[in-house]
Amino acid sequence: MLQKATFAGGCFWGFEYQFQKLPGVVKTRVGYTGGKTKNPTYEQVCSDKSGHAEAVEVIFDSEKISYEKLLEVFWKSHDPTTMNMQWPDVGSQYRSVIFYHNAEQKKLAEVSMRKIQKKIPKKIVTEITKASEFYAAEYYHQDYIKNHGVNSCHIARNPWL
Repeated sequence: MLQKATFAGGCFWGFEYQFQKLPGVVKTRVGYTGGKTKNPTYEQVCSDKSGHAEAVEVIFDSEKISYEKLLEVFWKSHDPTTMNMQWPDVGSQYRSVIFYHNAEQKKLAEVSMRKIQKKIPKKIVTEITKASEFYAAEYYHQDYIKNHGVNSCHIARNPWL
């Protein structure tokens, strides 16, 4: 059964790449969500005034990969203890967020965050927020690493996992 998951954790190029590699992930797209500006552009999001986060929307086959597995990749693919930044990228658009699409995803996200917090010495600042409208990023952002090579962008990792 196809389901949707949405995550934010820094620059969406490298973040998308982490999910694209997983068996059971059918499709990904990068975009903007969690803010107030309708149909934002990359420039508006980068201005740190739109309120949106750079995010990845993941369509997955729940019979081939679980939401819990996607959460594992989410935690391993960024530093969830840094507020509004991931390595060289600074601004609220780079914040750590799990955007849940239903009550089950919310529950699983909360459980996974408590589990991960036991492994990390610093406080996790990840938001767990109800998913709102997702605006696809401009075409040149889609599949960025597939189109430009793995060395075209930093691939973030959680320093504790």
